[in-house]
This record gives sequence, C-alpha cells and structure tokens, in this order.
Amino acid sequence: MSNQLQSFFKTVSVNLSSERIQLCFPTTQFCSSSRLWFSSGRFEDRFKMLGNGLSDGCEVVVADPQLLDDKISAIRTAGPTKLQVIADFDATLTRYWVNGRRGTTIGSHGLLRQGNPEYDKKRRDLYYHYHPLEFSPTIPIDEKTKLMEEWWGKTHALLIEGGLTCDAIKQSVADSIIAFREGVAELFELLEEKDIPILIFSAGLADIIEEVLRQKFHKSFKNVKIVSNRMVFNESGHLVAFKGKTIHSLNKNEHALEMAAPLHDQLGDVDGPTYDNSSVKTRTNVLLLGDHLGDLGMSDGLNYETRISVGFLNDNIENSLDNYRNAFDIVYLNDAPMSGVVKLVSQLWSSDGV
Repeated sequence: MSNQLQSFFKTVSVNLSSERIQLCFPTTQFCSSSRLWFSSGRFEDRFKMLGNGLSDGCEVVVADPQLLDDKISAIRTAGPTKLQVIADFDATLTRYWVNGRRGTTIGSHGLLRQGNPEYDKKRRDLYYHYHPLEFSPTIPIDEKTKLMEEWWGKTHALLIEGGLTCDAIKQSVADSIIAFREGVAELFELLEEKDIPILIFSAGLADIIEEVLRQKFHKSFKNVKIVSNRMVFNESGHLVAFKGKTIHSLNKNEHALEMAAPLHDQLGDVDGPTYDNSSVKTRTNVLLLGDHLGDLGMSDGLNYETRISVGFLNDNIENSLDNYRNAFDIVYLNDAPMSGVVKLVSQLWSSDGV
C-alpha cells in the first residue's frame, strides 16, 4: 500500500473465505472509536456485530489496496476537471440508524404522508405487494423491471389523486426520522470548492430530496444535481403531474440524466457554475457512493475511464461482507460517517498525498 493510502488507513490482515484481505482503519479523528472484534474459528465467529448495528466507529475493508492506490493515482493525474461524484441517497448520504431507530427512507416514497390516510394506506399496500417482488431472486430482470414500472406508476397516480401538496411534503420531511451522515456537508463543500458535480440518484422524489437538503443544511450547493422523479404543481400547490419518464429502483443510472436538474435552480440561487448534462458526460473519472450492490449500476451509461466505488454496508454484515468487498473498492461498515470519504476525496487532487 502506498504512502497516500497509509496516510489515512491502518491495516490488519485477516483470512476470509480462504483469501487474505486487508481490514483498513481510517486514522482520521472522526474514527477514534473504531471497533472490530475477532476470535478464532469461522468468519461468523471472528466478526461480531455491535448491538443493533449502530456504531460510532469507522471499520473499513479494502480487498485490493494496490488497485485502489492505482485508481487514486490515475484520478489525481487527470485532475478535478475530469471527476464527478455519483451518490445514492437513502442509507448512503443518510444514516441507516438515527437515535437507535431505522432512519426514514424516500426511495419507495416511505417518508411521504400526503395528508390523506386513505391514500397513505393504499400506497403502503402497494409497498407490501411489490417490495418482496423487487428482491425476489426468481423473477427475471425484464419482468421485474415491468413490475417496478407498474408499482411506481400506481404510486404516482395515487399521489395525484389523493391531492398531494407542497405543504404536505414540507411537513413529511419535518416529521421524518432522517439524518445525514456526519461529514456529508463537509464533502459537499469540498467538492463545490473544486467545481466537481455531484449527481444524487434516487428512485424516490427529487422534490423531497431537495426539501430534506433545505431543512437539514439550510443552504444550497451549486454543484448538486438530483436524478430522480420530479413533480409538477399547480398555482395552488397541488400535484398535477410528473416530469419525464419514471425513475425506479432498477433504472436509476446515467441513462436517466435528462431527469436531472441543478439543485440551486429549485432553491432560487442562480450564482456560480452550473453543470449541463453534456459537461457531465465529459467527466470520465467517477467516485461512486452506494449502499447496495445494485448501486454500482448508477454509472451505467457513462463511458468512464476510472471509477472508485465506495460501499456502505450498514447491516447484515456477517452475511454480506464477502459480496461487498468483492464488488466495491472500499467498504465502510456499521453505518460509518462520511469522514473517511472526505479524506479520500482530498487525496484525489492533493499534490503531496496528504
């Protein structure tokens, strides 16, 4: 491992599934209480989850430190003008656990309360019907994609029919159990300073993501685009339609860029640079942030040269770590803060590697 990786990783070698890997512990001050327990025997015995999965530590797995080092060097050589960040929203930018409870998600419109209990129930019923189908291992992807289009279409129709309002969105966000990971604001500010675009992908609703950002950060970020379903409201503030094609859980990738709109346009802040879709396409180096293996597909449609993928494995770690560490370049465990990613990003244009 190079000096630039050693500057923010301590490493411990362990055997996992008959392979030797590196468990890397960030040295950043945010991760001072990192904990990972081992004992002899099988992996299930060596790795122990802490309590309900909520941890204030930053345990990190890097399966191939040399490959990661090579990718960092390639991105640094190309410079910030070639870099973009692609991020999932739920449980990636936001925390998986909030005050000991599962945080609210927006991907399946779970956060939204439209002020009409009858229609809220109808949307919940759709969730209970379609959600198991979304993760069924026996349904072919083409058929599953049609089911997701069907689910999202019915849900959007209920939101219109039930009279969703702008005020209901604001209240739903205010009442929700949702929080950003520590360090997300710092990451956004760092990327904004370097004019590096951030594409936030979500199968939920762009208007809700914008309201969450507004209420939690109380500011806009000029480099942020939301790639999600966007609503159309009439003069009285009632939902009347949705723009463009539907973005659901199986098609949230750069093919959906025509749905993206700069965040500051929605907040009325017109100063500073903007990023049109064509300029994003020229940024061929990618830092991808996600919490599911499927999030790796968010960069589909982009002919990238170098991609560093960061996975947040928040729960079910014993059963999922092997798949995650084989899929992502870096895997953060136990609902880690974003501070390690901030440190990584600073490496991507630093001239001295610190």
